[in-house]
Amino acid sequence: MKRLGSRQVYVNNWMTVREDRIRRADGSDGIYGVIDKPDYALVIPLAGSRLKLVEQYRYPLGIRRWEFPQGTAPDRAELPPAELAARELREETGLSAGELVEIGLLDVAPGLTSQRGRVFLATDLSDGEPEREHEEQDMRTAWFDRADVERMMTEGEITDAQSIAAYALLLLWERRNSA
Repeated sequence: MKRLGSRQVYVNNWMTVREDRIRRADGSDGIYGVIDKPDYALVIPLAGSRLKLVEQYRYPLGIRRWEFPQGTAPDRAELPPAELAARELREETGLSAGELVEIGLLDVAPGLTSQRGRVFLATDLSDGEPEREHEEQDMRTAWFDRADVERMMTEGEITDAQSIAAYALLLLWERRNSA
């Protein structure tokens, strides 16, 4: 596909929506709607066999969900991935990581949005106070054993696709680095 033109349809502090005029491979014209959001960081806080999750109300779904800490910088700003990961970890959980290792890349929904995410493993953790954004005021955090996280994923308590994919990246990273 080739983009022939683009117009912004909507903008707020978190995203823009654009409509692109396109030309398909067969020469026909069409439109494609795209949600542009800055890249995000997702952090897996790991202490021994325990993982720290956050729970918050997800407005589009109308339910509370457990997931790994994740997010973007305010006002659609772009930050270096490791800096964003450290910021999200501190903001949502109050934790600081002595070691922060990037373990993978995720595309949120490549047929819908340009947003991509970097996954980080956070270890050697120190406690602190969360520094949550106004929209995160109802967030809570808890430590879970890995077996409980896996059970929550298979039983539908954790349904956030990015968190589930990040956990799979963690398992693959551990397998690759244990040899």
